[in-house]
Amino acid sequence: MDSTYTGEVTPGGAPAVRHLNGLTVTKYAVDPKMANNCYLLTCPTTGQQLLIDAADDAAALIDLSDGVIDTVVTTHQHWDHHRALSDVVAVTRPQVIAGAPDADAITEATGVGITRRVGDGDRVKVGEVELEVIAVAGHTPGSICLLYEEPSTDLKPGHAHLFTGDSLFPGGVGATFGDADAFATLIDQVETRIFDRLPDETWFYPGHGGDSTLGAERQSLPEWRARGW
Repeated sequence: MDSTYTGEVTPGGAPAVRHLNGLTVTKYAVDPKMANNCYLLTCPTTGQQLLIDAADDAAALIDLSDGVIDTVVTTHQHWDHHRALSDVVAVTRPQVIAGAPDADAITEATGVGITRRVGDGDRVKVGEVELEVIAVAGHTPGSICLLYEEPSTDLKPGHAHLFTGDSLFPGGVGATFGDADAFATLIDQVETRIFDRLPDETWFYPGHGGDSTLGAERQSLPEWRARGW
């Protein structure tokens, strides 16, 4: 992995670029108030590109991608993660993907039809690269994460990379707005579908703020569960 990549970006500032084995990740932050992270994933073999969350500033996202976006994945239905979706789709004509339980709400808010509704274990392709959908309900019913299992090469070992939307952040899971049942669902699914399955070296990329690894957060799971948020 790139030793210079930190995952630190500021809205409207320079993107952070990471060259993985088989995939390039470009992280870009938009909107000074919400500080959403958008992730452009590029297959270096084919040049095809996938955008995770057209959150805001369509012109900047289109420029960042050189106008080539083959797929847009919206991680969940909240308004701050799809404000630029309609404008990005109008220019780039991508496939549009979302978790099935959130799809209708995204269309209602944006006017954009969902091309493909996905669930846990489904696969999403960008060029020659496959990403696995991990459904994690609680923040919203249809929130999804995307997992890239980086292959090892003779030069660089591979690691797991997880794009978590607003389901998991450094320091805790996503907001559940005082809903105890939603929190129980979210913390249970984050623990069983992410922490119980993936190793400490897994790097995760959230919908806002800086990145982290599962190893850095794992010991805090009991604290998160006990505090209820």
